[in-house]
Amino acid sequence: MREGEKRKAITISMPHDIAEEYEKLTKKTAKNRSVLFREMFLAYKRQNLKDEFRELQAYGSVLSRQKKILTESDVEKIVFEGR
Repeated sequence: MREGEKRKAITISMPHDIAEEYEKLTKKTAKNRSVLFREMFLAYKRQNLKDEFRELQAYGSVLSRQKKILTESDVEKIVFEGR
């Protein structure tokens, strides 16, 4: 965390069974609840970004096939034809 940044406390609620698992995980990993939550949140964000990227790749792949853009050479032709 950068100098001057402040932390904000938040409260979350969860079912008892998940809360118990969470507590067990903090003990098993020797991390406090805040650290574990931050790590879980950042892992979720990374995975979410990867999923979004894969969706965009799939979308682009479908469009390129529809337009018969199948190779790097096809892409280069499109990029340089207007120059």
